[in-house]
Amino acid sequence: MPFINEILKHKSLSIVGTEKNTGKTECLNYILKRLATINKIPAISSIGIDGESIDQVTFTKKPEIELVENSIFVTSESFFKQKKIDAEILDISLRETSLGRLVTARSKSSGKIIIAGPPETVWLKSMISDLYKQNPDIVIIDGALSRKSLGSPSVTDSMILTTGAALSANLQQLIRHTSYLYNLIKLQQIDDRLVRKLLLKEKGVWAIDYDNNVHDLQIQSVLTIDKSVNKLFEFGNRIYISGVLNDRILEKIGAQKNVSQTEIIIRDFTRIFAGANVFNDFINKGGKIKVLLKTKLMAVCVNPLAPNGFLLDSDKLCATLSEELNLPVYDIKKLADEKF
Repeated sequence: MPFINEILKHKSLSIVGTEKNTGKTECLNYILKRLATINKIPAISSIGIDGESIDQVTFTKKPEIELVENSIFVTSESFFKQKKIDAEILDISLRETSLGRLVTARSKSSGKIIIAGPPETVWLKSMISDLYKQNPDIVIIDGALSRKSLGSPSVTDSMILTTGAALSANLQQLIRHTSYLYNLIKLQQIDDRLVRKLLLKEKGVWAIDYDNNVHDLQIQSVLTIDKSVNKLFEFGNRIYISGVLNDRILEKIGAQKNVSQTEIIIRDFTRIFAGANVFNDFINKGGKIKVLLKTKLMAVCVNPLAPNGFLLDSDKLCATLSEELNLPVYDIKKLADEKF
């Protein structure tokens, strides 16, 4: 597979799905199997939980994560005890998640496992750095697009996006939505020195003055931004929103007279929950949106089959999306069925 060689040019990779049932776990399993055929060692963890056999929301069957022997993985204590493989413990974290401490281990056999990693970005970055000490050929993170997640898939060097008929059975609508998401992934990153300052600000809204000093605006939640819009630009034209950026907030800021001079900084593209029309209207007025964390989108994998059985034309979907994004696009179902 062409992007396997591209993947190995990077130290880390996240796999992010636009919706459930778009083939994220199948994509992960395919990559793990391909890496095994060329004797490459992956280190694997997750934002949230992945690898369960039954979806806890829809109660439908899910593909499980299948590790091969000599893989490095990070999961919670509770899931480590449920593992279906032999493994050697390499490290146990001092900090705890809601599912217990995180266990770093090396598989001694092949088998299925549920993985759960750090719940927030700073810890995730630290865990990836620690995994490098085990000398894997690549670190792979199961990503997430969720306003509930404090972890960011953009901490990795590269990313694969999965999409498909589960997102929309209408081809043009699917293309539009994925293209919009691609534009968000391409948002410009701010200066590294400012990234380090803002990454630790996990709550509230902050102002950045012309000397890159950070000021707490005492706005604890973006939900109260309506009452505080007049104080947003007391220190200049840049603000950092640590939470989500939705339609209402973007419309409120976009209605200000100085919108063409305004710069909104967010953690990463997964924090944007504004629709394409509202986002584009803000940008067309001259407003700027930048991110703390940015990753390289290497490829898109598609699953043309929806959970209800509707099937899109795979060749047409791949060709149209590839032309729209100017990126490699692969049918994940066909890849998963390949023999090698």
